[in-house]
Amino acid sequence: MFGRLMGNRTNRVQRASPLAAVQTPPDAGVLSCRVLDPVNQPVPNAEFAVSDIMGRTVVSGGTDPYGSFVTTVPAGEYRLAVSAEGFTPYRATAQVGENCLASLGDVTLQVAQPPELPAPGDWEIEPTHSSIGFTARHIGLARIHGRFNSFAGAVRIAERMERSAMHVVIDAATIDTGVRMRDDHLRSADFLDVQRFPTLEFYSDRFVHRGGTRWAVTGALSLHGVTRTITLDTEYLGLGNGMEGEVRAACRATTELHRDDFTVSWQSMLARGIAVVGPSIRVDLDVQIVPKG
Repeated sequence: MFGRLMGNRTNRVQRASPLAAVQTPPDAGVLSCRVLDPVNQPVPNAEFAVSDIMGRTVVSGGTDPYGSFVTTVPAGEYRLAVSAEGFTPYRATAQVGENCLASLGDVTLQVAQPPELPAPGDWEIEPTHSSIGFTARHIGLARIHGRFNSFAGAVRIAERMERSAMHVVIDAATIDTGVRMRDDHLRSADFLDVQRFPTLEFYSDRFVHRGGTRWAVTGALSLHGVTRTITLDTEYLGLGNGMEGEVRAACRATTELHRDDFTVSWQSMLARGIAVVGPSIRVDLDVQIVPKG
C-alpha cells in the first residue's frame, strides 16, 4: 500500500513537471526553449546550436514538432543560435546552473526579408566561380564524387521572376572523378557514350517560389539521347559584387536523377548481386551569374 501511495505521488510529480524525470549528472543542468513564428505557431525542425564561451559547439539539433528543444549540458555560460528557413536568426546567452533548468521560454522568430532578386535582363553563368558536381553510390557502400569541368549557360530574368528562363549546356567528355580509368569508362557507351551524345542540356522556363529563399526550377534535361522533366530544388543566395565591382547573383541547387530514366542502364553486378553503380545520382550545383556582355 505504501508503495502504491509513493507510486501515485511520483506520477503526480511527473505530470506536473516532465523534467522531474530527467536524470542529469551532478555538474550539469538543463537548457530549454520553444521556438514560435510571429503568429505564435511552433516552428518545427528549426536548427539550434549551443556553444560555449570559446565558440565551440557543445550540442546541436532541431526543434520537435511543437517547436521545442531540451538539452542537458555541463553547468556554465552558453551562446544559443536558432535559425529556420525564411526567418531572421535568433541569438541569446544563457547561464545554466547545476541541477537547474535554464529556460529561455518562448522565442519568436521574425520573418526575414528575402534577398534582392537579379535585375531583369540577360545574364550568363560565370564558370570560374560555378560548379556542377554529382555523387553516386559505389557497390552499395562508398560514395563517388565527380564534376563536369566545362559548361556554359544563360539566364533571362523576366520582370516577374516566375517567367524567367535558363539554358545550360554541359560538355559530357569533361566528366571528372579524379581517376582516369573510371572517367574513361564513364565516357564510354556503357554510360554517357560521349561519342554519340557529346552534351547534356537543361532548359527551363518555369520558376516557382516556394517561400523565403527557396525556388523550384523545373525544366527538360536531355542526357544520353533521352529528355526528361526534372526539378532543381534551389536556394537563392542573393546579390554581391566581384573584385572589379561587377554585380553577381548566386544560388545552390540539387536534384536526383535515376539512371534508368535516361537509359544509362549498365548493371554489372558483384558476385553477391550488388550493382557496381547505384541506380540514382545526386546532382549539386553552385552557380554564379553575371550580366551578359
